[in-house]
Order: sequence, then structure tokens, then C-alpha cells
Amino acid sequence: MICWINPFTGLAGDMLLGALLDAGAPLEQVRASVAATGLTGWELHADRVTVHGLTATSARVRVTDTATERRAAELLVLTAAARPEPVAALATAALAAIAHAEGRLHGTDPGEVHLHELGGHDALVDIVGVAAALHALGVTEVVCAPLPLGVGSVHAAHGLLPCPAPATLELLSGAAVTGTDLRGETVTPTGAALLRAAGARYGPPPTMTPVATGYGAGTRVLADRPNVVAVTLGRPLPPSGAEPAGAVGAGGAAAEAVETVVTLETNLDDVTGETLAHTIARALAGGALDAWTTTAVMKKGRPAHVLHVLARPESAPHLRELVLAETGTLGVRQTVQTRVAAPRRTGTVEVDGMPVRVKQGPYGAKAEYDDAAAAARRTGLPLRTVADRARRLAEQDHPDRWTQEDGTP
Repeated sequence: MICWINPFTGLAGDMLLGALLDAGAPLEQVRASVAATGLTGWELHADRVTVHGLTATSARVRVTDTATERRAAELLVLTAAARPEPVAALATAALAAIAHAEGRLHGTDPGEVHLHELGGHDALVDIVGVAAALHALGVTEVVCAPLPLGVGSVHAAHGLLPCPAPATLELLSGAAVTGTDLRGETVTPTGAALLRAAGARYGPPPTMTPVATGYGAGTRVLADRPNVVAVTLGRPLPPSGAEPAGAVGAGGAAAEAVETVVTLETNLDDVTGETLAHTIARALAGGALDAWTTTAVMKKGRPAHVLHVLARPESAPHLRELVLAETGTLGVRQTVQTRVAAPRRTGTVEVDGMPVRVKQGPYGAKAEYDDAAAAARRTGLPLRTVADRARRLAEQDHPDRWTQEDGTP
């Protein structure tokens, strides 16, 4: 499911949560995910309100705990306990993004950052609540219209700050923004962090079939317009002129499929090679389309690796959590892309009596390494000889031995 966000007057965590609830996210399921964190002293309510003639949902958190300042490390422990696991992964990524932004601005280790306005119950409920609502609605792709940035100043724990707040600007790096005539804070750090954690891309509504729209109300009352954010849920459609995946072209062969994929990436300078290899193996076993590393040089000349995981949108949340858990990284970048997948099929041939699976595409065939290596060990033949024989047997084309594949490499 695609979620397109229209931040008409801006974006805050409570506004996004209200809009997702208005679009159909089950309130009890959202509450259960927040409760799993172990946080106490809170109540989440979804109230129907009318603003400038438009009916919307106002997500309100009522608390008995008045603490508004906590260390980021304490809050990360709570978000990691949210359930189900994909909710914990997204919420933790959002909170980690805030911690990194604040740490960079104040010259402090992210885990030791003291969150002031963002350290209260309501911020944590909003973050976990939005993650839970996206998961409950089956959202696999988030697209957002350019965010309107207000002017003027905002009061914070450190005094009067310019709008947009420095932490918000840090979190909006790479986002699409636009100016507005509204004064004050229109985009909060929580809203910006949730978009970053969800891997949002920016632009007009994508090609989709709308199925539901919800409106979330903010707390500020504006004189001339409703202070709301709108979310539209839609089912993706193939690009104009593209054939559906698996369609048969005019020549009788399966056509190339245009599909949406998600690339997860994180920079690692404190992880061993064994851990990287283990993480890649787990990602592939867990449904990743591919996983690999590239070398990099980070600040102060530190050698590092960039871990990349390619996934289908529905697999991205649990693979993102896997990367977070296995590597200990505090953030995973998420990019939504399209790829053209050539048709392919698999079959089994025999080389000196040993079965070898072969994958064949429009431009050639290749033996599966594990099968070819096993056959080489059993027959005493060189590996390349087994692979070459398997390829030539496959290209003789016996239709009964082949099964069509879905585009997985």
C-alpha cells in the first residue's frame, strides 16, 4: 500500500497519527504497540473534530507522568520493545535520527543526548503510534508533497530559536521543502524524523488507485485555513505503457517487469567482517533480493563498509530491523526505486549423474554455484567444467524442466 502525505499546513507527529487513524488504522492495535514498550502513565485518544468545515481526527495523548526530559538512550530501549517487530524498527530509526540530529547540533554523543520537548510521553506515543499505524495499514511506500516551512521563531529549552528549528532542518536534509506565509513551527522534528525513518520520497501523488483518505488535525487554530495534514492510501499501478509483471509479450516470451524495490543502506566502521558476512547471509535467507557491501572511507580517515540490502517493499521493514539488530547501527537509509527485471526461469540438468540447477534469462544461462560445486566434488571435474556443461545442457531447452520465476535474482 502506498501512503501519499499532503502536509497542507505542515507536519507534526500527532497530526500524522491522527490522519492515519482517520484513514482506517485500528486505534486498539496502535495502543497495543505503544503499550508493548513498557511506557506507563499515558492514554491515547482519537477525537473527531471539525476545523473550517472539514472533519478530521485529533490524536491526543493524556499523561500522568510530567517528565519532559529523558536521555535518548532510555527512549531507544522503549522503542526497541514495541511490537510487532517492524513497528519497533521504524520507531527506533525515527528516534535514532532525532538523537543523531541533536547530538550533531550540540556536539554530544547521540546516546547521551538529553531530549527536552521530545523527551516526554506524547512524543514517544506519537512516534510508536505512527509506526504502528503504517504497519497496520500495510503501507510499504511513503510519498510526501513538499513540506511548507514557517517563518519567525519558536521557544525551546535553549531559548528562542529561528523557524524552522535547527533540529528540524538537520532532519530534513534531502527532503523537499517550500516556503509558506505561516508563522511559527509548521514542521516538527518528530514529523521530519518519521518521514526519514519511513524512507519517504517527495513529489506529487504517485501512480496508484486511491482507497482511503484521512485528515489529521493539529493543535494550532489558524484563522483562514484548516490546520490539517491529509494522507491518501492507494494501491500501486504499473507505469503507463508497462506490462504487468509476468505478462507475455508479443513474441511469446515473458515481458520485462517494472517493479518497486527498496534499498537499505548503513555505514559501518565498527563491525567485523564475520558480522557483515553473517548479516548478509541472514538478509538473503530472510527474503532480500540481494545483499552486499562496498568499502568506504569515513571521517578522520576511518576505513568502513557500506552495507546494502535490496528488498521488495513488503520485506523492507523486517530486513531493516534485522540490519539494526545484527550490526548495532543507529540508522538505516531507505531509498525507494524502480527496477526492470528480465524474465528468468529455473530448471535442473544432470552432469555426470549429478543434479545441477540452472537459471536462464533472455541473454544466457548460469549454473547455481552450490549445486555445481557439489557436483564438482563428487565427480572430480573442475568447477568451471561442471558449470559449462550445465549451461550448454540448459540451452538445449527442454520446456518440461523449467519453472517460471518471479524476478528474484
